[in-house]
Amino acid sequence: MLNKLAFIERDKAYILDGLSNHNSDPMRAEPSRQLFSTRTLSLIVTIVAINLSSNYAMIGIPNIKFMDLFVFISGYLMGAIPGIMVGILTWLVYGTLNPYGFNLVILGATCLGESIYGLVGWLSAKFGLGSNLPSIKLDDEAFWWTNLKFGIIGFFLTFIYDLFTNIVSVVIVGLPPIMAIIQGAPFALAHEISNFFFFFFGCSILVTSIKKIMFEGGERKI
Repeated sequence: MLNKLAFIERDKAYILDGLSNHNSDPMRAEPSRQLFSTRTLSLIVTIVAINLSSNYAMIGIPNIKFMDLFVFISGYLMGAIPGIMVGILTWLVYGTLNPYGFNLVILGATCLGESIYGLVGWLSAKFGLGSNLPSIKLDDEAFWWTNLKFGIIGFFLTFIYDLFTNIVSVVIVGLPPIMAIIQGAPFALAHEISNFFFFFFGCSILVTSIKKIMFEGGERKI
């Protein structure tokens, strides 16, 4: 009889313990995990602020902006998601508070198009483009070949971005897509050529400089 009561008490305790664990707060059961480091979040906010300030400062120059370069560098240094975030956050503000007007469909298209820069920036780093930058000097031929690769990437990314956003812009007003190419050609060309030079002269220097800041204090990744 005593053995039977002991088994009953043991099973009761087991059941109560199980119910207690089941109803416990899962947030307390496991330590919280931060998606991004504080340094990454700070860099995202800083680059978005740079994009916005430079965009508004250059608002009188159509399609010539530093934003695409900085979104690309964000993806290159921090990864695809932070790079995409920088592009989308920049456009959510600049595309909404813009003297040229606001259109929700176009805003969605620009956010999506801008994300490509962050994604390809991450892919460029993943495939080793510019990995030799810390070890080469300005007068080294390899430095300028790397710059040329960055410039070509910037040109073709901008071509894709312009083609996509221009087609969306004319389709929503009922015009054929070919009109996007014809009407947008001068602005697209200015955008693509300027981005070639921004990427050519800016990528290597900015990547090297920001990496030095990021790695201060012994932190080797963000």
